[in-house]
Amino acid sequence: MLPVMLIQTWLSNGRKPLFLSLLLFNFGILPYDPDRFCFAQSPADPPDRVAPLNRFPRMVQEWVVREVRSAEERGNQRRSAIKSKENAEAYVLSVQQRIREAFGPLPQKTPLNSRVTKSFERADYRVECILFESRPGFIVSGNLYIPTKTSGPFPGVIGVCGHSANGKAAEAYQSFAQGLAKQGYACFIIDPIGQGERFQFLTEEKKSLYGPGVSEHIQIGNQQTLIGEFLGTWFAWDGIRALDYLLTRPDIDSKRIGVTGNSGGGTQTTWLCGLDSRWTMAAPACFVTTFRRNAENELPADTEQCPPKVLALDLDHSDFLAAMAPKPTLIVAQERDFFDVRGSEEAHSRLQNLYSLLGKSNATELHVGPNYHGYSKENREAMYRFFHRWTSASTATVEPELVIEKDETLWCTPEGQVAPMGSKSVSTITRDRAQEMAKNRKPLARKELEQSIRGLLKLNSTKVSTSSPDFRILRNVGNRKYPSKSYCTYAVETEPGIHAIVTRLFEDQLTSRPPKENKMAILYVSHRSADDELRRNKLVKELMQAEPQSAFYGCDLRGIGESQPDCCGANQFLKPYGSDYFHSAHNLMLDRPTLGQRTFDLLRVIQWLRDQGHEKIHLVGSGWGALPATFAALLQDDVSQATLQHNLTSFHDIAVTEEYRWPYSVMIPGVLQHFDLPECYQGLEGKSLRQIEPWGAKEGMEEIR
Repeated sequence: MLPVMLIQTWLSNGRKPLFLSLLLFNFGILPYDPDRFCFAQSPADPPDRVAPLNRFPRMVQEWVVREVRSAEERGNQRRSAIKSKENAEAYVLSVQQRIREAFGPLPQKTPLNSRVTKSFERADYRVECILFESRPGFIVSGNLYIPTKTSGPFPGVIGVCGHSANGKAAEAYQSFAQGLAKQGYACFIIDPIGQGERFQFLTEEKKSLYGPGVSEHIQIGNQQTLIGEFLGTWFAWDGIRALDYLLTRPDIDSKRIGVTGNSGGGTQTTWLCGLDSRWTMAAPACFVTTFRRNAENELPADTEQCPPKVLALDLDHSDFLAAMAPKPTLIVAQERDFFDVRGSEEAHSRLQNLYSLLGKSNATELHVGPNYHGYSKENREAMYRFFHRWTSASTATVEPELVIEKDETLWCTPEGQVAPMGSKSVSTITRDRAQEMAKNRKPLARKELEQSIRGLLKLNSTKVSTSSPDFRILRNVGNRKYPSKSYCTYAVETEPGIHAIVTRLFEDQLTSRPPKENKMAILYVSHRSADDELRRNKLVKELMQAEPQSAFYGCDLRGIGESQPDCCGANQFLKPYGSDYFHSAHNLMLDRPTLGQRTFDLLRVIQWLRDQGHEKIHLVGSGWGALPATFAALLQDDVSQATLQHNLTSFHDIAVTEEYRWPYSVMIPGVLQHFDLPECYQGLEGKSLRQIEPWGAKEGMEEIR
C-alpha cells in the first residue's frame, strides 16, 4: 500500500520527481505508460474514433465482492463453531495448516553467511549494519539496534518496513527501532525486497528502474506466479531468517521475541505470525482489517499482500494472528486509514472469543490511533506499552527523544545497494527456475494436457447448469461503424452474475435471437474491446470476406470491453495497481485464476452458439483473447478451426524476461511446472491452427489495429 510515509520520505530526501509521480499515479492523476510502469502523456484518440462501449462496468467488481463475502461467511461459520477450549485449540491448528497450504512449502534453511559491515555508537544504543543471506546468494540488509546502558540478554524484536523507498532508514521505522533500543530491546530491522538497499531492478544511477516498493513488488511477484511461487512467502522467509540470525546472538533472550511493522510491514508481521511459532508477541500496524472490507472499498494491495487460495481456504487477516494464539497480539490501526478500521474491529472481536476460550482474554488488544495511515508516535507508543506488559523491559509510557540518521549512515553496503555486492535478484532466480523447469518438463499426451489445463484453470470448480446459457438481447445503440449493415448484441450468462457480451454482425436488421441459418460460425474473442476491434482490426474484415457463409460474432469475456471494470479510481484499468490487477489478485485468492474464468466464459459461449444451431466454429482470438481461445479450442470439439492473432509466444518468455509487459490476469499459478503454450499450439495443428504475428513477453500491452 502507498503509506503516508512515502509522502514524508519524498519531502525529506529530495527525490521529488519520482515520488511526486508515484503519488500522482496512485491517486489517478497521471496516466500509466505500459512501456515501463512509469508515466507519460497518453496520445489523444483520433477525432473520428468511436468511443468503445462499456455497458457492464460494475459486473466483475460486484461478482468479486459476492465471492469474497461468501468466503467470509464460511470463515465466520467456522469461527462461530468455536465453543470450548478444545474447539479453540483445534481451530488454531487448523489455521496454521491452512496458512501453510496458501503460502506453500518453505525453503530449506541454508547458511546465513552473516556479517557486520560496520557499527556506530549513540548515547543509549549501538547500531550494527548487517548483511545475511536468507537464500543462497540472496542478500538481506538490516540494522540491529542494541541497548548499551543495560546488559543483556535483551528481549528481541524483528522490525519489518512498509513501502518506504529508503526502507529501514525511513523516519517512522528508524523511530520505532530507536525507541525500542532506548527502552531495553534489541531491534533488528530489515529492508524489504525492492526497497532500501534491495532494489531488484537497479539502474546505473543506483535507482530503481520501475520505482521502489509497489512497482517492483508487482513486477517480480506477478512473474513468480508462473513458476508456482508467492512473493509473500519470500517476504516472510526474510523475516524468519532475520529471526534465525537474532537468535544466534547470546545477548538475545529467546523467550521474549516480538515482531512489528507498519503498512507493508504490518502485512509481513501478520504473515509471520501465521508462519513461525517462535514469536512471543506481535504488533502489526496499519494493515489488519478484513479481505471483504478491502474488496468492497476497492483497495488494491501488492502481490505479496494477496496470498493464493487464502479466501478459498476461508482465511482472513485475523486468522494469521489466531495462528499464534494465545500469545500476546496487538492490532494497531488508525481512525483515518484507508485500511478500514471497521475491519480492524471485526478482526479483534474474532480474536477476543478465541483468546477467552484459551484462558488469555487479556492477551489480545486493539489500539486505534487518531491519525492517517502511518506508524505515528501515538501508535508506536501503544506498541511499546503492549510489549512492556509482556517483557517487563521498561515502564515507560512515552517515546524517548530520537535522532533521525541520514540514509547513508545506516547503509550496510558501500554504495547503498546489495546488487553490486553480488546479490541475486528475484527475477534472476525466477528465470533460472523457469529454465530448469523447461529442461525437466516432460511432454504431455493430449488427454494429459487437457486434464492439466482444466486443473490449473480450475474449470471443474464452477458449479453451473449444463443447460443452454440464458441470454439478454441488448438494445441497439446506433451506428457502430462495423463492417456490416446491422448487428445485435447479446449478454450471455455464463454463471450467475456474469455475462459474456457477444455481438452478431448481420446484413439485415436484427433485434431478436440469432437466426439459425448458418451451420458455420466465426467467433472473434477480443483483446480489449470487441466493439472497438470489430471496427479497427483488419483481420475481422478479412475473415468475413474469406468465409461469407459463416455467421460472424465478436465476444468480450468478463472484465474486457463491455465489462471493463471502472473501479479502483478513474481510468485505472491498465495501471499496475489498477482494476484488472485488483480483480486478478482477488481471483487468485479465491483460487479461480482470471484466465480460467475467461476460458470458462468462452466455453459457455461456444455452448450457446451450438444451441443457436452452429455446428462448427472457427475460433479466433486476438491478444489477451488468444489465450482463452487457445485453451477453449483444445477442450471443445465444436471448434473446427483456430486462428490466433498476436498470441503470446510462451509463458516461459514472460518468466525469463525482467521487463515483460503482460498483465497479472494472464498468469496461471505454477503453469510452467506442467506445460507451456507451444505444447498447446502443437495440439491445435489438427484444427488448422493459424498464428498471426505472435507477441513476445514485451508486447502484451499493445493495441490491436
